[in-house]
Amino acid sequence: MADAANDMEEHGMVRTLKDLFAGAAGGIAQVLLGQPFDIVKVRLQTTTQYGNALEAAKTIYQKEGPLAFYKGTLTPLIGIGACVSVQFGAFHEARRRLEAYNASKTPLNPGLSYAQYYAAGAFAGIANSVISGPIEHVRIRLQTQPHGAARLYSGPLDCVKKLSAHEGVLKGLYRGEAVTVLREAQAYGVWFLAFEYMMNADAARNKIDRKQIPSYKIAFYGGLAGEALWLASYPFDVVKSKMQSDGFGENQKFKGMNDCFRQTFKAEGLRGFWKGIGPTLLRAMPVSAGTFAVVEMTMRVIS
Repeated sequence: MADAANDMEEHGMVRTLKDLFAGAAGGIAQVLLGQPFDIVKVRLQTTTQYGNALEAAKTIYQKEGPLAFYKGTLTPLIGIGACVSVQFGAFHEARRRLEAYNASKTPLNPGLSYAQYYAAGAFAGIANSVISGPIEHVRIRLQTQPHGAARLYSGPLDCVKKLSAHEGVLKGLYRGEAVTVLREAQAYGVWFLAFEYMMNADAARNKIDRKQIPSYKIAFYGGLAGEALWLASYPFDVVKSKMQSDGFGENQKFKGMNDCFRQTFKAEGLRGFWKGIGPTLLRAMPVSAGTFAVVEMTMRVIS
């Protein structure tokens, strides 16, 4: 019995490592595909100098050059790889735990309900927020800092150091963490729920195993899941970006998350919570499609 338990534990660890590796591969693809869209989104969310996404992209290109679209890429390239790794690792671990729970209650039908898929995705998002909060804060600071000699940070490490110097790590580097947790839980709950629903529906409709679903369909369903993720969580993301680009000390506009919500609504109405949604949705389709396609294909290869 002890040997069997050890074998199960070792097998579970191997599966988790595979999930983490596949997620990391998907994360790298996500950053390389999405970074140019992301900088346009952040500029639209945090400033009023651009009328629309096309104007923002054109201005960035003219004033800062093509490499500006990859400002702050090093941090997310390392960090988002880790984030997506955690997302998929945490999701599949939560899924397996829920399947085990279901099997103990209804042995003939241990599959997850869609509420449980959402819960597993939300758990993955919350686990991910510990990493994504500071990573995105650094990325936003680098993306929104002045260009040229007036820039505030020489690079990611300098940014981390200076942010941590403001009221310590928790209030400095981890500014906006509460709204980050809310965004991540909602976003990844919907993301995994939407993808699993479409994959399961396809397998049932065509009477095939999930592993037989072709890669182009995986990419398409992944892309649609990405659209659902942002439509479900975008207002939280706007507030997070505003808080993480806010000043410090006397230059700080927002006292906290609730104050940021109030001020945004007072100044811009509901429309203020959807600024930048256009380039975000344009980015979401290829980025999420690439992430799920890479993760699923990687899992099939290493399984």
